[in-house]
Order: sequence, then structure tokens, then C-alpha cells
Amino acid sequence: MTDLTLQPPAFSKRLQEEAPRPVSRIMHHHAAPMSIDLTHTKIAVLMGGPGSERRVSLASGAGIARALREKGADVTEVDVTGPDFELPAGTEIAFNAIHGTFGEDGQLQRILEARGMRYTGAGVAGSELAIDKIATKKRFIERGVPTPASETLRDGASPTLRIPYVIKAPREGSSVGVFIVHEEAQAAAQLVEARKFGNELLVEQFIGGAELTVGVLGDEALPIIEIKPAKDFYNFDNKYPFLNPGAGGAAEHLCPAPLSEAVTRRVQEVALAAHRALDLEVYSRVDVLLGEGDEPYVLEINTIPGMTQVSLLPEAAAAAGISYPDLCARVVALSLARYSP
Repeated sequence: MTDLTLQPPAFSKRLQEEAPRPVSRIMHHHAAPMSIDLTHTKIAVLMGGPGSERRVSLASGAGIARALREKGADVTEVDVTGPDFELPAGTEIAFNAIHGTFGEDGQLQRILEARGMRYTGAGVAGSELAIDKIATKKRFIERGVPTPASETLRDGASPTLRIPYVIKAPREGSSVGVFIVHEEAQAAAQLVEARKFGNELLVEQFIGGAELTVGVLGDEALPIIEIKPAKDFYNFDNKYPFLNPGAGGAAEHLCPAPLSEAVTRRVQEVALAAHRALDLEVYSRVDVLLGEGDEPYVLEINTIPGMTQVSLLPEAAAAAGISYPDLCARVVALSLARYSP
């Protein structure tokens, strides 16, 4: 069974007709520092998790814990391996640093809500939507966010899109389960590999332009990063070379991306539109490709973006004048604001 969805390359009429956002919502270099006092705030940093991104999450969590301690918080690191984790008595908020399965898909959010515990980042609905690339794609199209043409494969169906295309396992992160098919001879083997992650697959038209990512903090888009992988595309080894030094992975990051002012603004506006399309409030990182004519196409949104020493969101924040500790503090402050009456 194949569901085919086509998305025109330019902005949809609906997105074009939206009222323009104030200029202040687009961040450039050296934003004014924001002082957030977390002195004695009891924060549990949840890290690890049972999924394929466990090692990345442990690195993110360790960095976040150090940063929050630097801001004066009373921090406990909690290595989560399943739903029976314990939080220290008196914890005021849980900082969710668990990427992918369990931490980014709504499961952890439901558990924390059942316990009456406040937490950082997206809520249950936003998490469940963003982790699912197929559901995300549908929402983008409904809300007029430009995204590559795609189809959903079920029950062993074969792609009908023209090569080149990208096969994606719909619920994995850090580019796990992503296969680019450039030639027909590759397709069968790549489909076999992709189906190891599940029966349902997303197939997207390949866009060969610049790989961009845009951090969103509150209602502001951070400076754009262009990613130039050392080889292949921006896969797991290129994202986290320190976790697998022998793989030869790495990527050059250009921040701010070398784009014209008009293209920069358009990409940031599209990223904000994508963030809002999923009804997210706190923070995210939006992955974008530039197609012909510098048209931006949104691929997906990460609701628990990497926070390691080589991660993209901290790099973009730094380009806007926001230090790593201040970034972590802002995530806490924006998250607590969600719970204000």
C-alpha cells in the first residue's frame, strides 16, 4: 500500500497569506544576555533512556547538569532506563535530555504528568507528533509548511517516486534508519535495511541543496547553521564523531550560514512556521534543505535537540550571544512558563 503526497516547491498560499511576524522574532548575532536566576532550584536532569540514542543523551545530560549547576541550581542526574525511574524528593522540574525513543515520543511526558511533575520541552501531543515523521509531514501540509514530496509505504509496497529519493524509518532520530537511494540497483537492499525498523516507511524526494538547521527558542529563530558533512549526509557518525572516532565522521558547521539576507529571513520564517505548526512552545531544532531557487523545504523537527559539546543548538545560541549555561536556563524558564496560570 502506498500513500502519495505531493507538496509544491514554493510557499503555499496559506503560509504566504499569514500575517508577517515582527522582526524581533528573528535572532541575529549577539542578542542581549538574559539573566535567569536558578539559585537553589531543584532540577532533575533525565538522561540516557532505553533507545538507540542513549550515548548521545548521556553526553547531553552531563553537559546540561554542569551548566545548570553553574547557574546555581541544585541538580541531580538521573540515568533513566525505563518507566520506573525515581526522582529526588522536592524536585521542582525535570529537564528532559532523553533523545528519541521514550524521551522524545510522549512516553516520558505522560509518566511525568501522571506524577504531577513539571518538565522541560514539548508536551505529550507535540512530542507524539514530532517524533513521527509521517504525522509531522501531514501536519506540515495541512498548515502550509513547505516540505519535500513524499509517500508512505506499507505492507511491502515499493516506492513510486522517481529516483533519487530518501527512505526513512518514521520514528527514529539522529538520522538512524535513513537511506538515500541514488540508483535503482540500490533500492531493494536499502528497503530491506529500512524495514528492519518497522513495516511502515516514509519515502521523500531527495533535495540536493544545502543542509540547514534552525534552532527555535520560545518564539525566536536562532542564526541558521549550514552543515557540510565530511562524507555521506549528516548521519549519526557525522553528528557525534566523539562517540565513534574510528568511523571517520565529522561535519563542518557554518554559522551563520552564508545565505543572502532574504533567504536567511525566509528560512527562519519557515522554521518558525514549522515549530508553530506542531504547536510547540519551548524550543526545537528544525531541519531544512534548500532546493532549486533557494526554496526551503522542512524535513522534520527535533523536540529534544542534542545538547552535547558538538551539538547544533548550543552552537546557534552562541552565535546569538547566548552562552551554553544561559541556553539551558532559558529552556527551564520557558518550560516553567508553560505551567503559569
